[in-house]
Amino acid sequence: QVQLVESGGGLVQPGGSLRLSCAASGSIFGIYAMGWYRQAPGKQRELVADITSGGTTNYVDSVKGRFTISRDNAKNTVFLQMNSLKPEDTAAYYCYARQLSYSRVYDYWGQGTQVTVSS
Repeated sequence: QVQLVESGGGLVQPGGSLRLSCAASGSIFGIYAMGWYRQAPGKQRELVADITSGGTTNYVDSVKGRFTISRDNAKNTVFLQMNSLKPEDTAAYYCYARQLSYSRVYDYWGQGTQVTVSS
């Protein structure tokens, strides 16, 4: 089992910045990707960004140029630096980790952290 603990959400004004962190612990061997999804009220959960253990990143178009995902493999932690935040970025953000173990893929989720962008 993998446990994910998120931190860094909060209330910020439009144009502001926040940094989310997600630390993985437990049986972490085999984790090859980590990232963030978000879900706004009444909307489907969407992938925001992810990063592989090799450093390959992927972003949803709406955050490109504003958000940066990074990863500290030694600390099993992934970060999401969010700049130039917009009200439409308001959502619950969920960290996830994808693990390959004995030829099976497992997804693990954090508890979620709320990001609210409002003046």
